[in-house]
Amino acid sequence: MNKYILLTFLSSLSFFGCQEKTQTVAEVIATNDLQQLRAKRAAIGDQHQALSQDLEALDRAIGKLDQSEKLSLVTALVVTPEVFEHFLQVQGDVATKQNIVLYPQFSGQLQTLHVSVGDQVKKGALLATLDDNGLAQQLNQLQVQEALAKTTFERQEKLWNQNIGSELQYLQAKTQYEAQQSLTQQVAQQLEKSKITAPFDGTIDAVLAEAGTVVSAGMSPVFRLVNLSNMYLKADVPEGYLNEVTPGKKVMIDFPVLDLEVASSVRSVGRYINPDNRTFSIEVALPNNKAQIKPNLTAQIHINDYTNAQALLVPQSVLSENAAGDQYVYTTEYDQDRGQSLAKKRIVITGKTEGDFVEILQGIQPGDTVIAEGARSVKDGQPISILKTITHE
Repeated sequence: MNKYILLTFLSSLSFFGCQEKTQTVAEVIATNDLQQLRAKRAAIGDQHQALSQDLEALDRAIGKLDQSEKLSLVTALVVTPEVFEHFLQVQGDVATKQNIVLYPQFSGQLQTLHVSVGDQVKKGALLATLDDNGLAQQLNQLQVQEALAKTTFERQEKLWNQNIGSELQYLQAKTQYEAQQSLTQQVAQQLEKSKITAPFDGTIDAVLAEAGTVVSAGMSPVFRLVNLSNMYLKADVPEGYLNEVTPGKKVMIDFPVLDLEVASSVRSVGRYINPDNRTFSIEVALPNNKAQIKPNLTAQIHINDYTNAQALLVPQSVLSENAAGDQYVYTTEYDQDRGQSLAKKRIVITGKTEGDFVEILQGIQPGDTVIAEGARSVKDGQPISILKTITHE
C-alpha cells in the first residue's frame, strides 16, 4: 500500500514537472503569478547564457578550421605626406574703377550722338554734341576782335620800343589785348562744354539719351562708359582671418554662371574692420582675358589661408566618431602569430578639411595603412582580407 502511494506521488511530481517545463511564456504571463513570472525569466536567462557560451565555442572551433569565415573584405590606403592647401570661401562681385555714367556739362538740346553701344573709344574722343545756343558764332566774333587787339598791341609795342608814342597808349593796347584774349578763352571753354568726350579709354556700354532730347547739366545721363581691362573682385572677409588673408595670397575664382574658373591673387587688404558685420574688405586682381566677365558679376572666391607641405590626409568617409565625441579610423596590422591582417582602431585629432579629404594632426604616422572601403563594417581586432592597397597621390 505504501509502495503504491509513493509511486502515485512520484508520478504526480513528474507530471507537474513536465507540465512546468512545457509552459510557454504566454501561458506563464497569463497566470498573473509574479513568482512564476520571475522563475520563468530566470530559467530563460540561464538558457540564454548557456546558448551564448555554446555559440562562442562553436565560433572558435569554426575559426580554427575555416580562417576565411569571418574575414571582412576591405581596401586600404597608404598614408604618405603631401602638400595640403585649405581655401577660405567668400562671395565677391566684379568691379572696375573705370565704370562711370557721363552727364553733360551744358544744358541744351542733344544734337548729335557720335557713338553707339559697343563702340571702343579712346580718351578724349568726341561722343556727343549739344546745341551751343550761338556760342560758336560768339566765339568767332571774339576771335576776330582778339586778332585785332593783338595787332594793335604789337604795333604799339613796336613803337614803344622805338621810343615813339606814350606809355599810356602802350599800356592801353596791352590791357585791351589781354582782356580780349581772356574773354575769348572763357567762351571757348564754355563752347567746349557743349561736347561730351571720353575721359578714358573704354567701351560704350549704354546710350541713355536720344538725339533731339533736351538735357540738363549734371542731371541727365547720356552714356555709360566702361573699361574692362582693369577689373577686380571686391569681397568682405571675417575678421578672424586677418592674419591669414594677406596681399599676394593665392586665389581661385569660380564664376558659377559662366562655368569658368580663374587663378589670381589678393591685390590689397583693407585696414578697416566694419563694426556692423566684423569684416574687412579685400581686392582680388582679375585678369580679364574672358569677354564674358562683366562688372557686378557674382563670383565664389577661394582664398588659400593655410598650407601644410607635409600633411597626412584621409578621406572624410573613413572617419567615425564614438559616443565620447572622439574621431577614429581603422588601420591594418599584420598578426604574425595568426598569419592574418587585423583591423586596429586609432583615435585621431583632425585639422582642416578641404574637399573630400581631412588633415590628420595626431593618431597616425606616415606609412600607416588606413582602411578605406569597408571601414564602416569592421571592428577593432577583427580579421580582414585586403583586396587592394592604394597610395594616394
